[in-house]
Amino acid sequence: MRSPTITARWTALPRTVSCTGFVKGSSKPSTTFDSSPPVNPVESRLSVEWLGRVAYSEGLEVQAKAVEGRQNSVSGDRLLLLEHPPVITLGRNTREANLLVSREILAARGIGLHEVSRGGDVTYHAPGQLVGYLIVDLAARGELDVHHFLRRMESALIEALERLGLRGRSVVGRTGVFMAEEREGEGLAQRKIASIGIGLQRWVTYHGFALNVTLDLSGFDGIVPCGLKDVEMTSVGRELGCGPLGLDERVRQEIARTFGRAFA
Repeated sequence: MRSPTITARWTALPRTVSCTGFVKGSSKPSTTFDSSPPVNPVESRLSVEWLGRVAYSEGLEVQAKAVEGRQNSVSGDRLLLLEHPPVITLGRNTREANLLVSREILAARGIGLHEVSRGGDVTYHAPGQLVGYLIVDLAARGELDVHHFLRRMESALIEALERLGLRGRSVVGRTGVFMAEEREGEGLAQRKIASIGIGLQRWVTYHGFALNVTLDLSGFDGIVPCGLKDVEMTSVGRELGCGPLGLDERVRQEIARTFGRAFA
């Protein structure tokens, strides 16, 4: 099994990366974002580690060991960043009707299926989506308000998107991050760019977030994402109008920075 003990070292990209295309459905040019290396976060109790591409079952094992280590004070708070091969996960609140294709069809397409202990409904993971497993001891931090913890996660994601030139927002009554503006000429209620679902064992959190960066969004067609029928899934690359070289790496940099600060 891949060891999760190597702390990420981020490689600086060219100072600016420009997307010269147009956001689908909009007549406005897409955003140019600042690609300078992120400011080093303040001294943080949160260790951020990049694990690469990890099979979903292996990711569950890595999480279990990380949670056990945190509960026994062997390790500190950690953010494990990774991506998964194509897989659909069913959270504790999933309704079977939100899985739109049969398990046999998923297997034929090479898409895994797992029932998991996180909160929330059904979602999809694939390469090009940044998954963050957040292992934090809430009791040790004196923070026993899970809802406040979720809002802090949303705020860290929104801050990272802002540095990329995108305006994300939270929505009252829903968990995750949505885009702040509708596309010109479209009446879509909401576009969701990041999903959040956590589990809790003895006040140590696990699971976390999934931020769509450059993945093929058609993978969401087989589900009702998060059980929200009025929501369209989007990605950083789509909102910028293209997927410039180095975008996945750049997003990892910003997430490391904002989560390191949010959970310092």
